[in-house]
Amino acid sequence: MPDYHAFMPVFRIVRRTAAPATDAWLRLTDWERHGAQVPLTRTVIDTAGPTRAGTVFTARSGVGRVTVDDPMEVTLWRPPEEDRPGLVRLEKRGRVVLGWAEIEVRPRPAGGAEVHWREDLRLRGLPRFLDPVVAAVGRRVFGRALDRLLR
Repeated sequence: MPDYHAFMPVFRIVRRTAAPATDAWLRLTDWERHGAQVPLTRTVIDTAGPTRAGTVFTARSGVGRVTVDDPMEVTLWRPPEEDRPGLVRLEKRGRVVLGWAEIEVRPRPAGGAEVHWREDLRLRGLPRFLDPVVAAVGRRVFGRALDRLLR
């Protein structure tokens, strides 16, 4: 019998920026700014800063009383260094939205940075045949957010 309780479309987005890796990292790990880049979403930080492993925040999406919370915990926090890429891993801990996201910021030898955003997005109750649609929508929505965050 098919699993209709969750789906797991994993998608990946890659972008290059002229910004140094440390600047790109700061822009991409400003969690409150993330909410402003995704339509109908705001971010609430549940843990006092600075961000570290164990930081918890919630992205709340919706209109009026129809909302979905996407609580996340930072499980890996490794800012970039001169010769090492930065990597942050977020575990999604919601009742509806599950999975993980990773943002990797790689310094480029010629200057600037390359960003790799990987996400495994699972929503309870949706059939697996919708995986390709959800992955395409995720790439589009998060790709636009990534572009805005890097500006």
